[in-house]
Amino acid sequence: MRGLRQKIAFAHDVTMAALSFPLALALRLGGNILNYDIGFVARGSLLFALTGAVVFVSMRLYGGVWRYASINDLAAITKAVSLAVLVFLPIMFLLTRLEQLPRSTLVIQWFVLMAMLGGPRFVYRQFKDWRTGREHESGTGRRVPVLLVGAGDAAELFIRGLSRNPAAAYDVIGIVDEKGVRVGRNIHGVHVLGDIEQIPSLVERLGRESARPQRLIVTKDNIDAPLMRRLVEIADALGISLARLPRLTDFRAGVQDAVEVRPIAIEDVLGRAQHVLDRASMRGLIHGRRVLITGAGGTIGGELARQVAAFGPAALTLVDSSEYALYTIDLQIGEAAPVLDRAAVIADVRDAPRMRRIVNEAAPEIVFHAAALKHVPVVEAHPSEGVLTNIEGTRVVADCCRDAGVEAMVLISTDKAVNPTSVMGATKRIAETYCQALDLAGGRTRFITVRFGNVLGSTGSVVPLFQRQLAQGGPLTVTHPDMQRFFMTVREAVELVLEATVLGMREASNEGKIYVLDMGEPVHILDLAKQMILLSGLRPDQDIRIEITGPRPGEKLFEEILHDSEPPTQTEYAGILLAAPRTAALETLNPLIDSLAASARAGDDARIAALIAQHVPEYQPAAGGALRVVASRS
Repeated sequence: MRGLRQKIAFAHDVTMAALSFPLALALRLGGNILNYDIGFVARGSLLFALTGAVVFVSMRLYGGVWRYASINDLAAITKAVSLAVLVFLPIMFLLTRLEQLPRSTLVIQWFVLMAMLGGPRFVYRQFKDWRTGREHESGTGRRVPVLLVGAGDAAELFIRGLSRNPAAAYDVIGIVDEKGVRVGRNIHGVHVLGDIEQIPSLVERLGRESARPQRLIVTKDNIDAPLMRRLVEIADALGISLARLPRLTDFRAGVQDAVEVRPIAIEDVLGRAQHVLDRASMRGLIHGRRVLITGAGGTIGGELARQVAAFGPAALTLVDSSEYALYTIDLQIGEAAPVLDRAAVIADVRDAPRMRRIVNEAAPEIVFHAAALKHVPVVEAHPSEGVLTNIEGTRVVADCCRDAGVEAMVLISTDKAVNPTSVMGATKRIAETYCQALDLAGGRTRFITVRFGNVLGSTGSVVPLFQRQLAQGGPLTVTHPDMQRFFMTVREAVELVLEATVLGMREASNEGKIYVLDMGEPVHILDLAKQMILLSGLRPDQDIRIEITGPRPGEKLFEEILHDSEPPTQTEYAGILLAAPRTAALETLNPLIDSLAASARAGDDARIAALIAQHVPEYQPAAGGALRVVASRS
């Protein structure tokens, strides 16, 4: 016990232990205690005080803070008092044979000491809570009145935290239960007033009582996306802001006294069910292995690097052609895993001799190939670069992995490879086919392809574009009112990529097949634009205009994740499907890729288009930016 308060608490408890013995005797004997042997009472009191002192210290009764006395503290006191009485009993028996001590005295003493130890602690807590409440009352005018959405544990923690913080920014004036089953009940005196659909009437009633809430705070972690969208609509209609408590997984380090309420993010509104992850297998995949990641400075490559580093690889090699992107991700990994053996290497995946040296020197056991040109209009304008990076670059990396005996190479692919209308999608489909062919050819290296759609916040995606346009005051540009896309967070995408890699290395029967991430329901880009405007506290077409600009070259209304000819099968992991699309032999693919690469170096775009169409018959290039509409399958 180092602190003065701990010593005071210890002295208090020992004193209470000494007093508990004569008090228990007095309760047992009544007035007859006056005729009792004072020496016996004094010896008993001293002996029990010494016994209690040893027991209290040994059970670490002084790690808690009286200000926060709780049921856990009461349980600790119960154990300590029980042990002290049980130890005191045989000692007294050995010394006195209990001839002068009524047997029921020790039972009475147990209750007496429980009250004498627990009572002051809880009285002190009530006093502190009362004083804090008085401070709150004096400063209520400076606090923001809020309604909580969700009558669960998070709401209870938030209310309790506010009650202990005189400088709290919020005043909880009511709770809304999303299911409506707890209406009429209360949490720490704050009443559950109604369900979500009753929020408008509740706000109107509270406004008449001069307590109109200025903010809705969502306390529930896994609230459904449709319900979140409904809350956005209600908040917008009422002219109040919407926020949420941070999830427990959002805390990075340490514990803060104040919980910072954060704005609703677009991923909260889009909402996807969180899959249960096999983290043990993911760790087993990476831990102690040498890993190389191409395109490590990009959105997917960077998140791969962060998650791989967290699983403790033997070594991590980061490859990217961008100096700044490489510097940034290397700095992040160095800060997150300072003892990890890592190397940051500038290289272009199209440079075969350079990539061969890198693979041979790093000797990776697993290679994640995330390097690619992914922006559809840019690749459409520069098809030669798309061919050289997405096709030739993939062949270079795959051949290096095969020649070096790498255990597994994972190709990161895209839903735009399905029924492509763009050069980017078609080049990724040919890259998929090449890796499929190598996987079917056998050998030591497994070639695993993982295909998925858009990730929120990735470079060149629509969400950062909308955020930038919002910051500039609009307008937000949408290419077509019926445009739809799949979305998932980059973290979820990479987690599922790692799980798919586990499956690919475990299941030899899946050779030549493609793992497809279940993207859930597609999102209308127009709806996404409206939601982002609402989340910024503005109104669509009033504060911020939405402008339809027309489709760009290579775009289609609806992206698919599967060909009609590749019916998916479920895997043992939720969120990962297995498809078996059309394959081709290496003897056919290598001459085709040679011709494509030669045409790309010569800048012959017409020849590139003809060669792509030869191998990807479903490829229908959009002439002059015309859009090929692909119907959604229900």
